[in-house]
Amino acid sequence: MSTFNHSDNPLLDFTGLPRFGKTTSHSTKLSKDDSQVVGYAEVKPEHVAPAIVQLLGENRALIERLLADPSATWDNFVQPLTDANERLSRAWGQVGHLNAVMNSPELREAYNATLPKITQYYAELGQNLALFEKFKALRNSPEFAGLSAARKKIIENELRDFRLGGAELPDAQKARYLEIQERLAALSSRFSDNLLDATNDFTLVIEGAPSSQPSPVGRRGDGLSRERESVNELSGLPDDALQAAQEAALAAGKTGWLFTLKAPSYMPVMQYADNRALREKMYRAYGTRASEFGKPELDNTPLMDEIVKLRGEEAALLGFASFGELSLASKMANSPQQVVEFMRELAQRARPFAERDLAELREFARAELGLAEMQAWDIGYASEKLREKRYAFSEQEVKQYFPEDAVLPGMFKLAGTLYGLQIKSSVAPVWHDDVRFFDIRDAQGQLVGQFYLDLYARNSKRGGAWMDDAITRRRTASGIQTPVAYLNCNFSAPVGGRPALFTHDEVITLFHEFGHGLHHLLTEVEDLGVSGINGVEWDAVELPSQFMENFCWEWEVLHGMTRHTETNEKMPRALFDKMIAAKNFQSGLQTLRQIEFALFDMLMHSNFEAGSGKTILQLLDEVRAEVAVLVPPAFHRFPHSFAHIFAGGYAAGYYSYKWAEVLSADAYSLFEENGILNPDVGARFRGEILAMGGSRDAMQSFAAFRGREPSIDALLRHNGLLETP
Repeated sequence: MSTFNHSDNPLLDFTGLPRFGKTTSHSTKLSKDDSQVVGYAEVKPEHVAPAIVQLLGENRALIERLLADPSATWDNFVQPLTDANERLSRAWGQVGHLNAVMNSPELREAYNATLPKITQYYAELGQNLALFEKFKALRNSPEFAGLSAARKKIIENELRDFRLGGAELPDAQKARYLEIQERLAALSSRFSDNLLDATNDFTLVIEGAPSSQPSPVGRRGDGLSRERESVNELSGLPDDALQAAQEAALAAGKTGWLFTLKAPSYMPVMQYADNRALREKMYRAYGTRASEFGKPELDNTPLMDEIVKLRGEEAALLGFASFGELSLASKMANSPQQVVEFMRELAQRARPFAERDLAELREFARAELGLAEMQAWDIGYASEKLREKRYAFSEQEVKQYFPEDAVLPGMFKLAGTLYGLQIKSSVAPVWHDDVRFFDIRDAQGQLVGQFYLDLYARNSKRGGAWMDDAITRRRTASGIQTPVAYLNCNFSAPVGGRPALFTHDEVITLFHEFGHGLHHLLTEVEDLGVSGINGVEWDAVELPSQFMENFCWEWEVLHGMTRHTETNEKMPRALFDKMIAAKNFQSGLQTLRQIEFALFDMLMHSNFEAGSGKTILQLLDEVRAEVAVLVPPAFHRFPHSFAHIFAGGYAAGYYSYKWAEVLSADAYSLFEENGILNPDVGARFRGEILAMGGSRDAMQSFAAFRGREPSIDALLRHNGLLETP
């Protein structure tokens, strides 16, 4: 078979870091319209198909050779198969990553054209009865008893995954299973594309003269100038949000202020804009993305129905009563019913607090803001005004104390205190000039991990925040392979030549993704299948990330990572105390919102049949009638942008956030009992949770750290849901 030289196709070069492009400098920027930048990275769309086709061919040839060998040992069977699949995973991982952060028509086309080939390969792999038999033979061989715990776990996981992958199905059903997998992959990709396109499709320009130009002055009777009218339309918006909107307008060749549905543009409008009509317009646009209210070709309605129907068929083929049951076969939770009961119990605890939150907000909106009938687009605005009045501070005031160049060093210092790490800027090829790269070294200066940090929103990047693995730790013939992670957020970029400013919520998000990153990077496992986050039950994978969020509420941590953007002063204790007083502001409402999403997800995947008469929206209405106290308007289309379950890995698994929050809150309580910056407890958390990866069950790791099974009490206490309302 002909092969590409490494220099010809960067996706086939596994000698080091991905060859994304030029080395990061973090000093210059691409043009604002980065969606038009094609080929910035060394990895180009035309590299995708040749690399993947070659690797698939090599892997299939290897499998034939492995099956021809009657023996089945770790070294002559599992290891070569692992090596081959890792090469494919690393190459395709780079393509998927670029498709998420530097999306372009050319790359999207290459990705979607190659996706069926990848899907088919993995489905064939999971259905390969001969491979399944070889794993069973290894499991039953004398060698198995002498394997490490990690390797035993990998083999047990493989046997489970072959069963879940349809290896034991008759040939006709295997063919249908393969069709389902290919169609689901295509539908999920299309869902994500539609959401990105629909989000980018909306812009709102408030026209007016640029602020650098002299403003004509006029009296109302003489006709107020357009600029003054524009400023009145935008009253209440913070200066940095206005400046970002003005820079966006200039970049688009317009005058005035340009707003989008990207979070850094959308959220300040909903929270601060006095203009109720503006809030409503933005809310409607955001809440109806990728639905029948927009472009027909971007409507996710038929995709959602087909996805749910196909998942149900997949589960039935494999002998499960529902996709929920299939999903939980590899998770901590035992059954959909257990998850539903857990969610309903939590809803029952939170509901009195949520009802109190809503009653207070409605009364405040009526009495203080003149809103006799509070609408959905008033909630963020009224909530911020109530917070300001009750606690005498605003989120905008807090934001001035969190410049990026203070937050990052503070977060890295915490990792140093807890885990003895040194985190320093480094250099690597990157996909965008905004991306930074870091080395993580231990106390002895030994390199233990590296990560990319891509913090800012842009048109070519999908929304949200996430961590993904680039390279996973393992032992190879040449030694330990250094793990590498991608950390991605969608924060506001710097404006006016100053460092980016983060809200406290964004600081929490950053800590969350950093927690995922540490879970991947600090593993000490040397076998790929259970190294880092590999092999960790999905409903436990949020433990390290949510655990890190707790430190964002500690004075010892927060004080050291603040610096006022103008005065350079640290955050005063008085402001921090106000933040703590407001920590559980509307926590009842927020808890019910998460439960609503999780319950909807699990019920949709366990006792709902797409096309049976009841629609997905009607099911969501039923869930809201049961648990919600705040119900969005009838036009709102939340499921159409619920990428976690329709285009991500959280289908019948969104409950994981609350499930793992029980674990993370209880784990953090050991720090509360022994000192939150206690390096001994930190070392124990690193050793029993982070280092172990998926080499043992998550509950075993938790119990080894905490000394007992988890309790829900810490979660309720952290969320202020223990007191009598």
